[in-house]
Amino acid sequence: MEEFAELARRALQTFTTKNVSAVLALFAEDAIMIDPHYPEPEMRGKASIQRGLLWAFGNIETSEFTILRTWSEASQPYGVIEADTHHVFHGGIKLHFAQVFIVEYQANLIYRLQSFPSHGPPGLPGLSTGITRLWWRLSGKIK
Repeated sequence: MEEFAELARRALQTFTTKNVSAVLALFAEDAIMIDPHYPEPEMRGKASIQRGLLWAFGNIETSEFTILRTWSEASQPYGVIEADTHHVFHGGIKLHFAQVFIVEYQANLIYRLQSFPSHGPPGLPGLSTGITRLWWRLSGKIK
């Protein structure tokens, strides 16, 4: 349980640094990241995850996660994070929402991370995600 709690803390803290290389170092080569906030909600492999992170970090000024709880069993390669999320986007738009992450991991690498936010992104961030998602589909970046 302690191993997962430390991985959860490190993963969310690293995201707040907006350092793409450092975040990618937490993922296995063939990792899957699923998050409806991104233009490509299901990112498979580091190249796809990197594209999503570059998009996210290009839009977010600051991020903060407060881990409320983690759940895991020492004999299982997965765990759950419940977090209070605060993002500030360029232009001063603030988002505060709860979300749950389900994480599959092995040897301190994330193999699958799925976000379950309490909502879809509202307002301008949601519009930005939708427009980017449409553009990526039209340009063939995603299906």
